[in-house]
Amino acid sequence: MKPLYTAAEMKAAEAGHDVDVLMERAAHAVAAAVRERYPQARRIRAVCGKGANGGDGRIAVRLLREDGLDADESTEVSDADVVVDALFGTGFSGAPRAEAADLIRRINEAPAPVVAVDIPSGVDASTGEVPGDAVVADVTVTMHGLKVGLVVGPGRFRSGDVVVADIGLEHRATTHALVGAELLERVPRKRDGDNKYTAGSVLVVGGARGMTGAAALCARAAFRADAGYVAVAAPTESLPVLETLVLEAVKRPLDDVMAAAERARALAIGPGLGRGERERELVRRLLRETGVPAVVDADALDGFAPVAREADTVLTPHSGELGRLLDEESAWVDAHRLEAVAWAVERFGCVVLLKGPDTLVGAPREGVWVVGDNVPALASAGTGDVLTGVVAAFLAKGLDARTAAAAGAVAHRRAARAAGKPAGLVASDVIEALPAALGS
Repeated sequence: MKPLYTAAEMKAAEAGHDVDVLMERAAHAVAAAVRERYPQARRIRAVCGKGANGGDGRIAVRLLREDGLDADESTEVSDADVVVDALFGTGFSGAPRAEAADLIRRINEAPAPVVAVDIPSGVDASTGEVPGDAVVADVTVTMHGLKVGLVVGPGRFRSGDVVVADIGLEHRATTHALVGAELLERVPRKRDGDNKYTAGSVLVVGGARGMTGAAALCARAAFRADAGYVAVAAPTESLPVLETLVLEAVKRPLDDVMAAAERARALAIGPGLGRGERERELVRRLLRETGVPAVVDADALDGFAPVAREADTVLTPHSGELGRLLDEESAWVDAHRLEAVAWAVERFGCVVLLKGPDTLVGAPREGVWVVGDNVPALASAGTGDVLTGVVAAFLAKGLDARTAAAAGAVAHRRAARAAGKPAGLVASDVIEALPAALGS
């Protein structure tokens, strides 16, 4: 886990330290980044605000000038080789006022690369929200630790390459955290004495006519995520198709789904299920009447309502699905991702995994875990069904809902990267790369 700092948490970390010393260290880091990233640059222009962030920029200018470069504080940046954005720091929130917004637009219109100090100006460091104009940086030099706004959208898309500079502070506990590959160490592996049921038994519920592929991808992913037994409950007319798509899974008619659920240790509800009142009632019944951990995805999220249950539940919406659950537009979710996850967790009382480049995992009474290292190639049909299968397999192995969701997202991304197809990646490629992603 890497700590993700809000503005208040960063202020607490700095408390009691000599501000001038911290500014000098920060400025050295900014100047070093300019020199290392852009060694041919000669004209450096810094747009500086009135606060400590502006002070960092001014000292960086002084250091670069001492190196013999043409470095100066200026709002005229059209002739710069590099622009340093030191307008606003981590304490800024809200939309910039007109004068500041004009400076931000000048920075963005300049032909030179932009190095932001701590956070791109206009990005909320605590949430990633961008309520008005914001700098689009090529490099952000952030002090002490990552800020939430550098890894959560839409702020993450303004940050460019992020460099974390050590300015001599001690790390503190933070509400939110960035999770990485180390989380996969918590996933149980098959051991001596295991059988196919104890290794993890998953029931996939879905696969209506015309959508059998979704259920098949989910089932195959659960197997490749090391589940020992996978069954698919689907409409009778879909079973012959599923027999050809996923050989290893047991097929059960949807009418027998409750009996099939008795053998499962986790449910994956929704891939290709279909939408209608009958399907909604089936989802409610499965969640009400079984004590089995469940992943609810895709069609099962249609019209989803809170269900009181003791077993773990994970919802895995994308922004459009979460928007419908919250009666908001997907654009609102994309603009307020941290808030949207917190709201969904409170409303539904379970773990919510919001898919996207900045996959967010929220849990009741806990901070948000952010899964980094996005793989753009995952923007491909069916990859969400794969993620559902992986999370279900991890639940079946006994992981708690929050860990299963986050570890599933990590494994999903590692497999996509291991597939070695930056272009043309399909869901089946991710499935086949899962064993390598889990074993390495």
